[in-house]
Amino acid sequence: MNTSAPPSPSILDRVYDHEANRASQTYLTQPTGGGQVVDYTWAQAMDQSRRMAAHLQSRGLAPGSRVAILSKNCAHFFMAELSIWMAGYTTVAIFPTETADTIRYVLTHSEASLLFVGKLDTWEHQKPGVPQGLPCIAFPLAPDSARKDFETWDTIVARTQPVAGKPARKPDDLAMLIYTSGSTGTPKGVMQSFRAISAAGKGFAEFTRRQIGPGVDARVLSYLPLAHSFERSCVEASSLWSGDMHVFFAEALDTFVQDLQRARPTLFISVPRLYVKFQQGVFAKMPPAKLDRLLSIPILGKLVGKKVRKGLGLDHVMFAGSGSAPLPPDLIRWYRRLGLKLYEGYGMTEDNSYSHTSWGQFSEPGYVGVPMEGVQVRLSPDGEVLIKSPAACAGYYKQPELTKESFTDDGYFRTGDLGERRADGMLKITGRAKELFKTAKGKYVAPAPIENRINAHPMIEMSMVSGVGQPSAYAMVVLAEHLRPRQSDAAFRAEVEAELSALLNQINQEVADYEQLRMIVVAGEPWSIENGLLTPTMKIRRARIEGAVEPQVGRWYSARGTVIWS
Repeated sequence: MNTSAPPSPSILDRVYDHEANRASQTYLTQPTGGGQVVDYTWAQAMDQSRRMAAHLQSRGLAPGSRVAILSKNCAHFFMAELSIWMAGYTTVAIFPTETADTIRYVLTHSEASLLFVGKLDTWEHQKPGVPQGLPCIAFPLAPDSARKDFETWDTIVARTQPVAGKPARKPDDLAMLIYTSGSTGTPKGVMQSFRAISAAGKGFAEFTRRQIGPGVDARVLSYLPLAHSFERSCVEASSLWSGDMHVFFAEALDTFVQDLQRARPTLFISVPRLYVKFQQGVFAKMPPAKLDRLLSIPILGKLVGKKVRKGLGLDHVMFAGSGSAPLPPDLIRWYRRLGLKLYEGYGMTEDNSYSHTSWGQFSEPGYVGVPMEGVQVRLSPDGEVLIKSPAACAGYYKQPELTKESFTDDGYFRTGDLGERRADGMLKITGRAKELFKTAKGKYVAPAPIENRINAHPMIEMSMVSGVGQPSAYAMVVLAEHLRPRQSDAAFRAEVEAELSALLNQINQEVADYEQLRMIVVAGEPWSIENGLLTPTMKIRRARIEGAVEPQVGRWYSARGTVIWS
């Protein structure tokens, strides 16, 4: 666990400085529908936060009480978090896509005293998860029914005088509980102190400024879930620390490209699935072979790359990062050919995502980079990656035994990931210990490296390698979105089978004999957050997918051919 000295000043100290010194500078830009936006300066955002903090204190909650936020990314998420912190409380953010059952679990387990209800797509289905009698406050962009049922943010702010001064929090006070997205089992509440989130904000802010360069406007689009530590640290905490970052928010999925065009981000972070989808969107307009040929022409290639980046809304990006799951090395190389500086990083909820990142000379595809400032790393005798980060958590809420098991005696966090380190500090993640499985051949198979190879194919959006106890492993794939409508066409199926058979042969030549795949199975329906087969951060829920297809596995192994349609 983290025992290092607190950063000085703290993240709240930095916020008060920005309030005084950047009062008229635009901090947050919120779309409100129909192409309209509202800008909030530092002074305006802090005024609203101070008024809400005073209201929260007026409710008589005990110091350190948990206050929850259920909302998609929006300006009022930032303001609510600041109000919770200034009032002396702890934030509990819930993924905006969670089911009523999970919402009820998190609110109950955290003993939340109040809930902010924000921008949501499925509130009517989620509402039954809110315990009877729990006080709720509706954000301005909350669903109509929530703003009708609950007191609204704007009403409270209009009548409440702002809390004065510079309310301080101790370094070891809990700033937030971050509930893991639960790819397996029940979500765990990760306790993050002000010491830890201050370290993450400082580290990411300073790293980002070095990458985009002095004098360059720092602009970012916030759209990955703020309930997850990746977005919370890289965007929110970083912007709160730096003060010079202009944060734009996305309106909706179908306006995402317009939102990007509005923000013209100089910093862009995403997850592998979205980078794959962006690529497949490009391929839907131009065949990969043709694009590859154009990019190979010296002068024309640069113009084509810039045009593609502009079409994606990424033409101003100085640094693009990816985290949360492995990024296929070939995909990194493809984006770099377009002129996008794409780098992979590595971190987890337990260290506020502050662990490793690629940059500059430390940018070889297939590696997640070198330790960030202040991070220490070593490998256990079994090859497990052990991390000691200045942004490390204080443990798991109400789970002292799990906390004890998760750290070594000298304070390193046991990540559960297997890795290799080069002499220059570059780290490669080779798999997750809990994901290793044995086939009937009796040797362990690490699925992640094989999935990385599969996911690099332009026809495939995502994949899962499995085969516990089977004669050999198999891969299940979801076809790219623009190809799925053609799955019932016989001629198209033949084309897919030829491509995937060739891919299978290629992979089997590159892996050890006990890792070779018996077949590739094409999923009948895409995996999504909505059907419970992806986490809110779009990682596959391996156990759920395996459970869903278990009745069919025997038939697949008895079938002829190397490509099976589920």
